[in-house]
Amino acid sequence: MEIIRFADIRPQPWRNGGGVTRELASHPKVASEQDGAWDWRVSIADVSKAGDFSEFPGMERVITIIDGELMLLTVDGSEHPLEKYRPFRFSGEAASSATLPTGDVRDLNVIAREGAFKGYTSIVEISKKRPHPVFEGQLAVLLEGKASVLPGAAEGEDPATGEAEELSRYDAVVGSDVRSPEISGRGFVAVISIDAV
Repeated sequence: MEIIRFADIRPQPWRNGGGVTRELASHPKVASEQDGAWDWRVSIADVSKAGDFSEFPGMERVITIIDGELMLLTVDGSEHPLEKYRPFRFSGEAASSATLPTGDVRDLNVIAREGAFKGYTSIVEISKKRPHPVFEGQLAVLLEGKASVLPGAAEGEDPATGEAEELSRYDAVVGSDVRSPEISGRGFVAVISIDAV
């Protein structure tokens, strides 16, 4: 079971210097986040001032506000109000900029190379009674609340074997089809799926 601890990730400046981002995962892992050599990337960005977004030619983006109330995103001249927990998809090569009418925001970004991968973000409420599995090709990020994760049971095993690990805010659980980890608790997680096209 793999957990990516948000507290261990060093913030990196945006390409255009307008903010900072923390990369949770990318593929291939050897590719530098700054040179755009990856085929997909999942990151969390802090947006503290209005301005232009970095362009990612040949990529498609899904952005979700995960802290703060509202960001006004202008994409190719058209304005889109982005509210908390409502994913929005747009072209990475579009001219895009943001204003912050209600103050700073933090957003979750899924960027994938068009024609090779497709990224999806779903916001899921978790419960203690029904653990939420995280499958191969998925990443689950704790957005708010209190949660723990158990390694899933292999075939023939009793469920809920192994040691539960507590999750902190923005920690990410890497999915698996062998022993799919299961998240339980109270709160919300973002389930990110990266599918090969």
